[in-house]
Amino acid sequence: MLMVSLFCLSGHAQNEYQAILDTKYIPADQELFKEILAMDKKYFDAYNECDMDTQAALYAEDLEFFHDQGGLSTSKPQLLESLKNNICGKVTRTLIKGSVEVYPIPNYGAIEMGYHKFYNNQEPNAKSKPGRFVLLWKKEDEKWIIAKVISLH
Repeated sequence: MLMVSLFCLSGHAQNEYQAILDTKYIPADQELFKEILAMDKKYFDAYNECDMDTQAALYAEDLEFFHDQGGLSTSKPQLLESLKNNICGKVTRTLIKGSVEVYPIPNYGAIEMGYHKFYNNQEPNAKSKPGRFVLLWKKEDEKWIIAKVISLH
């Protein structure tokens, strides 16, 4: 009987989770959503085109970059150097359309979450799997900057 009860509870939890997954995201603040999507495009256009000045301008000085494979990076200069040496001309990012969610953080900025893919230009036939990302955007003096990044593959 205990096993049946546990199975039923497990099934109920799975049904709740599936219901959450099936819920269509609707931004609470449509203007903020559009603004953050425009910032995402600005940053990743610079990323894809190796525009290091734009990338540098969009990162906070006290940036924290969490990567599930590379660990934590807190040095903006080291991150930019790594991007320049390992990404420029080699890797392209594409956003998974419809995957982005944006949530306002009062008196700070916004959280952007979504899925994206990275393509290695040296291996054009390699498959790319979607990875989850979280960007914490901070608004300072009417300017958006990336304060924290969580990159999951």
